[in-house]
Amino acid sequence: MLLMYFVIALLNAVLTFKIRQVEKRALREEGKANTIKLYNTLLNSLSHELRTPIATIVGASDNLLAAPQKLTEQNKQELVNEISKASFRMNQQIENLLNMSRLESGFIQPHRIWCDVNELIYEAVNKLEVELKNHKVVVSVPEKFPLFKIDFGLMEHALFNLINNAATYTPDHSVITITASHTEEFSTGKAGLETVVNELIITVTDNGKGFLADEVHRVFEKFYRSKNSGTGGTGLGLSIVKGFVEAHDGKIRLENLSSGGAKFIIEIPAEISYLNNLKNE
Repeated sequence: MLLMYFVIALLNAVLTFKIRQVEKRALREEGKANTIKLYNTLLNSLSHELRTPIATIVGASDNLLAAPQKLTEQNKQELVNEISKASFRMNQQIENLLNMSRLESGFIQPHRIWCDVNELIYEAVNKLEVELKNHKVVVSVPEKFPLFKIDFGLMEHALFNLINNAATYTPDHSVITITASHTEEFSTGKAGLETVVNELIITVTDNGKGFLADEVHRVFEKFYRSKNSGTGGTGLGLSIVKGFVEAHDGKIRLENLSSGGAKFIIEIPAEISYLNNLKNE
């Protein structure tokens, strides 16, 4: 019996070793397949997204250099504007790629400072002046809204991507509404001590067509693009928003409105301070 036990244990060890080898080999193959798929997706997205602005910049530059004396001042201004818009688009795509790389490497750590949410929202909106020229933007932040301790740069970029997404995928003259509010919840710990949990809530709402029902839970996936999107894009914008929000220990969700349109809701736990209190600290 002892000999039989030894033989069974030996067989079990050999079989377990073989199974683990097969599992490791399968994981390596799966990893390679995912890497190739990711590489192809990225290459296809970039080949389209970067080719267009580069062609615009080269074409406009050639026209400006070839025969500047034949161009009117209006022509020159239009060409310069085209170069500016194309450069902005290309820079945005590259910045999204760099941010995704930082997120995946775990390099991003929020640098929390006291931030004026009203200023944060308008900073993002002002950077999209051209993209929003045919849209109506409504910002609603209560008076005497407190300051929140968050990373201004990360959250500005998150809002920038959300608002830009709304401007890109809604028709002209659509309304984009950005609101800010906060909650205070009291919780009691094990020692009976009561603590206050403050949460910043920012919503970005539009009155466009919204998303398909089966897309609501997929829009934050890397490289995912909506089936109804007729324009370009790498599908990184919303996944970066999710990453920046989660870096604050927050969460983001998407809802389709019954009246039409989409609503993105950001919820971030953060320290709170009213301006008068901050001056006394």
